[in-house]
Amino acid sequence: MKALIVDDNDIARTTLAHLVKQVPNLTIVNEFSNAIEAYNFLQTNSVDLIFLDIEMPEMSGIELTKNLSGKDTIIIFTTSNKEYALEAFELNIADYLLKPVMPARFLQAVSKAQAILDSRKEDVEVTKDEFLFVRDSNITRRLKLDDIFYAEAMGDYVKFYTREKMFAIHGKMKTAEERLPKDHFIRVHRSYIVSVGKIDTLQDGGIMINGKFIPVADAYRKALNTRMNVF
Repeated sequence: MKALIVDDNDIARTTLAHLVKQVPNLTIVNEFSNAIEAYNFLQTNSVDLIFLDIEMPEMSGIELTKNLSGKDTIIIFTTSNKEYALEAFELNIADYLLKPVMPARFLQAVSKAQAILDSRKEDVEVTKDEFLFVRDSNITRRLKLDDIFYAEAMGDYVKFYTREKMFAIHGKMKTAEERLPKDHFIRVHRSYIVSVGKIDTLQDGGIMINGKFIPVADAYRKALNTRMNVF
C-alpha cells in the first residue's frame, strides 16, 4: 500500500513513519504538516491510505476527508482527542487511532485498511436471488445471502461482512438496500443494513451481530422493533 502522513506535529509524523517501516508492503510516499498541502498533492497523485491528524490549522483532517469524498483513498485518523470519534466514523473511515499510537493498534488499523483494499480488487454484483456473484480476475464465484451478517456504507463503497471475509462493492447504500431481499435484511442506520436472522441481541442504541455492535438510528427503530416483534 502507498500511504501518506498528514500531521502538523513533527514527532507524530516521525513516530508514524517508524511504525510504517515495520510493515511489509506499506510505503510512505510523502508527508505533510498541513491538510491543504496534502489536498493539493492528491489532486495529481494517488495513494491507497492516509494517516491523518484531525486538529490542524487552516484545514482540519475531517474537512480534508470530506473534500476527498469522491476518491477511493482509505483514511485512518490519528489524533489525541476522543471527541471526534462519532463524527469521524460517520465519514466511513477505516479506523481511529488515539495518540500515542501503540504498535499493536497501528497494525490492527493497517490490517483493516489492507482488507478494504484487497476487497476492491474484486468485482461484486448484487442480484435479486439468493446469492452475491463475486468476480475475482477471471473467476466468478457466488456468495450466499444467508452468509451475510451486515452491510456497511463507506464512502462510494458498501462493505458486506460474512464470517470469513469482507467484500467492498462500488456503489451506494440505497442501491444495496433496493437489491437485498427485504424478507432477509432491514435498514437500521444510514450506514448499516443487517440480516434479521443474524441479530443476536437488541440493546439500548443498537444491536449485536457476531460480536459487533451496530447502532440503530431513531428513524429506523420502530420498523426494527416491529420486525423483531418487540413490544
